Amino acid sequence: MIFKRIFDILASFCGLLLIWWIFPVVAFLIKKRMSDGPVFFCQKRVGKDGKLFTCHKFRTMMLKHDGSSVSVAGDSRITPFGAKLRHYKIDELPELWDVLIGTMSFVGPRPDVPGYADKLTGDDCDVLKLRPGITGPATLKYRLEDEMIADYVERKRKQGDIRSIQEIAVEYNDTVIYPDKVRLNCYYYRHYSFIKDIQMILATVFDFKVQFAGEEV
Repeated sequence: MIFKRIFDILASFCGLLLIWWIFPVVAFLIKKRMSDGPVFFCQKRVGKDGKLFTCHKFRTMMLKHDGSSVSVAGDSRITPFGAKLRHYKIDELPELWDVLIGTMSFVGPRPDVPGYADKLTGDDCDVLKLRPGITGPATLKYRLEDEMIADYVERKRKQGDIRSIQEIAVEYNDTVIYPDKVRLNCYYYRHYSFIKDIQMILATVFDFKVQFAGEEV
């Protein structure tokens, strides 16, 4: 995948040159509307070969929250301005820096927090052979993940489930969404195609569906 890395370096460098002006604008708005903390959200994530790296994003949550890694649409931890940054994926623009320095790629599995990747076994560990990506087949399929989890929580509540929103959300993520993401990302590793990479990048930018692993994502 040497050509993939060359593309990542060139595309991320050009991308940062083109959108650098967005960073001070977003930073100013975050400090104005979310003045309780820093502009950037920096967190240790599991990267290639299981090594930890620092992932950079614009902050979208209140500084003090319960720390759960699974978010739900309408989550009280996410500020109104943060919700807009998430909706338009602006919060992920700082990850271009992570791509440039080689801890991430444009296309690959989303970087997991420690605790998920550690549980991978057998052939599922192929996911760890990839650099984490800004986008990818699993990211495209679950582009509305927060809303999907919120719908599941609402259904469970109507069925009389008295657990907290976070408990129900974590259950759905751990038993349905995460295993399916691992399946898609393993397929991506075993059937890598640079053409598919370009298709998925374009699908992310222009919000359309692509065929992958026998389904539409």
